[in-house]
Amino acid sequence: MNTFLSFFEALSNLQKISWVIICMTFFWLIEGAFPAVVLGYKKWRHAKVNLVLLGSTILINAIFGIITAGVFVWVGSHSFGLLNWVIWPTWVELIVGIMLLDFVAQFGVHYILHKFGPLWRFHMVHHSDTHLDVTSGTRHHPGDYVFRELFSLLAVVIGGLPFAFYLVYRIITVLFTYWTHANFELPNGVDKILSYLIVTPRMHKFHHHYQRPWTDSNFGNILSIWDRMFGTLVFGDSRDIKYGLDVLDNSRSEDLAYQLKVPFDKSISVDE
Repeated sequence: MNTFLSFFEALSNLQKISWVIICMTFFWLIEGAFPAVVLGYKKWRHAKVNLVLLGSTILINAIFGIITAGVFVWVGSHSFGLLNWVIWPTWVELIVGIMLLDFVAQFGVHYILHKFGPLWRFHMVHHSDTHLDVTSGTRHHPGDYVFRELFSLLAVVIGGLPFAFYLVYRIITVLFTYWTHANFELPNGVDKILSYLIVTPRMHKFHHHYQRPWTDSNFGNILSIWDRMFGTLVFGDSRDIKYGLDVLDNSRSEDLAYQLKVPFDKSISVDE
């Protein structure tokens, strides 16, 4: 286990970015060969906006790297957080740590982004994509992503998590981001079985429907158990899903300037 964790601790920034590229490329090829829906769009043109926003995410990650390092130093020096107060096998602590991060830094913050109007304005940009594919997973307004990063650090403090646990979680999160947004679906039976534990591509697609209540459902990223526990799980006929948002100008889904201004346009309704 120590060798496994040491591997993640030693990952360079180049290796981390390479992992993003590998995952995105893999699911890009999968959805190209076996699309769940024929979207009828110019794939590279659509990807441009999402990849630009990915660039802002990478920049924010770099900036937060300094803050993150400080948080881990503080947690370690003060022996603060759940895992500093218990003695469990390392593999158990790793699972608990990943579950805590998934609950706080994915499900929890995602729920808040939907339910708190000022933050929903930033998160709208992620939902404004009218052609959901693998690159949509990277489509986050900078304001949205900053808030997500703050909740990641909150989870680290609550859990007293080692840096290696955090890196394992981030690597898994990247994989699930592209897995759940890619334009492909598993056979119904396989998808249903997997969805009892993890978020599947079909499950997440309902979250990107253009209207509530489906938009306000299926908040999970890695584990589906949170949506089951809190009653936010939705399943239906995926053929009924329509992407985009009913309160935005969906014809401007690929207009970067429009998307960046969405959070500050007071004419856009955020009411339930």
